[in-house]
Amino acid sequence: MRYEVRYQPAFATIFVELKPGERLTTEAGAMASMDGEIDFTTAFSGGLFPALLKRFLGGESLFVNTFKNPSSEPHTLVLTQSTVGDIHHLTLKEGESICFQPGAYIAHMGSVKMGVQWAGFSSLLAGEGLFKLRLQGPGLVFFGAYGGISERRVQGDLIVDTGHLVAYSPQLKMNIKLAGSLVGSVTSGEGLVNRITGQGKIYLQSRSIGGLVKFLTPKLR
Repeated sequence: MRYEVRYQPAFATIFVELKPGERLTTEAGAMASMDGEIDFTTAFSGGLFPALLKRFLGGESLFVNTFKNPSSEPHTLVLTQSTVGDIHHLTLKEGESICFQPGAYIAHMGSVKMGVQWAGFSSLLAGEGLFKLRLQGPGLVFFGAYGGISERRVQGDLIVDTGHLVAYSPQLKMNIKLAGSLVGSVTSGEGLVNRITGQGKIYLQSRSIGGLVKFLTPKLR
């Protein structure tokens, strides 16, 4: 498979060239356009029970689409995301995993397995669901964000605003708490933060959907 991410960083779009026999699995609704020779099927995301967990307790889509090129010539598939921002790709090795916040996953290829990981009740209180989407390699994974994407390695403790975390290594521990005292958290505008502990990688987005909603709400009244 050949691919290229164009229009970065604000309007990133994935252009995929599927060779004969190749297939790619995507989040429902990710397809922007495709050649007429490409076939696609729809299935539950990771199976019926994991799909129900992701949909009702994790905020993810219930379905995924699998696109396949059954012809003898290469054909093009174009993928995008619902938010304005960048798209990143990650190559997972055998046994390596990554967890995504709701809405970050776009597509994967190879022997990647989709599942769920318990996120805890504090994650639910932060509006991010009880379960996170977890993908395990080997294979190629695409994910997106609202704004730019930055990668950071955690070695110890790191405090992150809950609205800026996109993806993280599953061995990292999350502890969502108030940014300070109750009064200080409210008056500072910081609210809830995520204390991340352990060793692993995280991916952050430069903008927050929650911040955008707070900015727009007074103007719509």
